[in-house]
Amino acid sequence: MTVFFLRKETVYEYMLLIPVINSSRHPLPEYQTAHAAGLDLRADLPNGSLTLGPLERALVPTGLSLALPAGYEAQVRPRSGLAYKHGIGIVNSPGTIDADYRGEIKVLLVNLSNEPFAVHDGERIAQLVVARHETIAWQPTESLSQTARGAGGYGSTGK
Repeated sequence: MTVFFLRKETVYEYMLLIPVINSSRHPLPEYQTAHAAGLDLRADLPNGSLTLGPLERALVPTGLSLALPAGYEAQVRPRSGLAYKHGIGIVNSPGTIDADYRGEIKVLLVNLSNEPFAVHDGERIAQLVVARHETIAWQPTESLSQTARGAGGYGSTGK
């Protein structure tokens, strides 16, 4: 796949062009502010809505499929407002969409509150962040370089 970049005349940067199929009735995801990292994904619920009871989870369709270039991934992340105001999160956060996946993007929402929560058609339910990633090769070794932190893990840096 060829990676194309589009130069925006109003902002002096280049944008990655991602082929996308939108089978929903909703507009394509957009950045909500000039420097936002994530685009808001919307629920595509032809029947209108679904309700998540306390501790329930549901795979919510978005109607979007995309073709990421090799070396890129898309991360599906929770929306902070839904998490703070309603206790709605994403079970596998962040969810990773690989460059070779061509199916519909779906969001695995979970209701971590004590109250039922209705998800409505067209509602913004998650964020999508597209980022470059590296492909690695393992280099087996008998020892690793030393650092001040060393093997200190969970809780090792204090409260």
